[in-house]
Amino acid sequence: MAIWDALAEGRIPRRYRAGQMIYLQGTLPEQFYYLISGSVRSFISTGDGGERVLTVHRSGDLMGEASFFDGCPRVTSATALEDCLILPIDRRQLDAAFQRHPELALPMLQYLARTVRILSDHVDRSSLPAPRRVARWLLDQPTGGSAVIRCTHESLGQAVGLSRVTVSRVLGQLAAEGIIELGYRVVIIVDRRALETLAKSE
Repeated sequence: MAIWDALAEGRIPRRYRAGQMIYLQGTLPEQFYYLISGSVRSFISTGDGGERVLTVHRSGDLMGEASFFDGCPRVTSATALEDCLILPIDRRQLDAAFQRHPELALPMLQYLARTVRILSDHVDRSSLPAPRRVARWLLDQPTGGSAVIRCTHESLGQAVGLSRVTVSRVLGQLAAEGIIELGYRVVIIVDRRALETLAKSE
C-alpha cells in the first residue's frame, strides 16, 4: 500500500478528464490533492502569457500541498495530462487522517520540504547555463528506482525555460558522451555520477 493511501480510507476519488484544470494559480487553497492514478502537469503562468512547467505529477504524488499548508494563494496551476483519479483533501479530512495514522506526519513534512526545494530550484535554474539546467532537472525527477524519465524535449524545455531546439542539442551532446540514452519520449540516465558532476559545474 502506498503511504498516502491512508488519506483515501473510506472516500471516493474524483475523476478528472485529460485537459481538465485541477487548481489555478492565484486562487486560495482550501484543499490539496492526492493523485491516485494518471499524470498531472504543474506549471507557472508567466507575465508574458507563457507557461513554465514545474513538474509532472504521477500516481502516488501529492499536489498543491505547499499553498494548502501556508494558506497563501497558489503559486502554480495544475492540469490533467490524461484521465486521472484524484482525491481532494481538506483540513478536516487531513486532521482525521492524522488522528488515525499519526505516523503520516513526518513523511508529510518531508514531502512538503521536497516541494519547497523544487520551487527554489526552479528560481535558481533561470540563471544557469543550459546543460546545467537540463542536468539538474533530470536528477530531480522521481523515477521510483528506475533510470528512465518520461518526458518530451518540449516539456523538458518548458520546465527549465529553454527552447525545444536547445534542449535537443543538450540531450544530444549528453547522449554522445554516454551520460544518457534517448528513446521515444524517454531519457535514460546511464552515468548518474557524470550527470551530477555536470549539474554542479561552474
